[in-house]
Order: sequence, then structure tokens, then C-alpha cells
Amino acid sequence: MKRPGKMIKEVLETIFKKPVTTMYPFRKAHMPDKFRGKIKFYPERCIGCKLCMRDCPSNAITIRKVGEHQFEAEIDLGKCIYCAQCVDTCPKKALESTPEFELAVLDRSKLKVKFNAPPEEDNQGSP
Repeated sequence: MKRPGKMIKEVLETIFKKPVTTMYPFRKAHMPDKFRGKIKFYPERCIGCKLCMRDCPSNAITIRKVGEHQFEAEIDLGKCIYCAQCVDTCPKKALESTPEFELAVLDRSKLKVKFNAPPEEDNQGSP
């Protein structure tokens, strides 16, 4: 060690500085506007084109027809790489990237999120 005094000076300077790190998880982290987190599906907007399924590089999205002009989606968050390619591809904006990022679970089956279509309305009227 040629200059031990330089190290002592650095240590004393850092003692009085504010920490650079955040207090996460004690304080909630704020994500930027364009953050790509958990994917949300709006079944009422979906037209069933399945472009999101075709463009997903990890095959994490499954769209199923459940009725006349009604579709449901199942997104496997364990497979999803959160690239938001599905969000960019959807012509009707039925998919949205949310700022939610705390998705850790102990049971892998809980990572499969199913978005059900709203129930069909009966157009025949009641007697």
C-alpha cells in the first residue's frame, strides 16, 4: 500500500453521503411510464385475430373462442419474457402492459392467469 491515507479519506467522505440505493421493499418502487410488466387482457376488445399468439416469442399466450364474438385469454407468466410484442401487435388494443412487476410465487400453477370473457347478454327478453 503506497497511499493508505487516500483510502481513509474516501471512507470518511462516504460516511456522510446519502445512500444511493432505495429502501425497496419497505418503500414501494415507482416504475417508469413505458415499463413492461404483467400483461393485462381486455376480452371485450378482442376480435380473435390471434396475432398476439403468433407474435409471442415464448408462446405464453393462448386465445380461445368461448362464444359468438367472445374470447378468453390465458397468459403463462412463467413463460412470458415481458417483451410486450403482443401489446404492440394487437390491432384493437386488447392487451396492455402494466407496471406490476412483483410476480414471484411458490406454486408455478399460479403463474397461469386466465382472463374470462364477460357473460353473453340474453337478447330475447324476459316474459
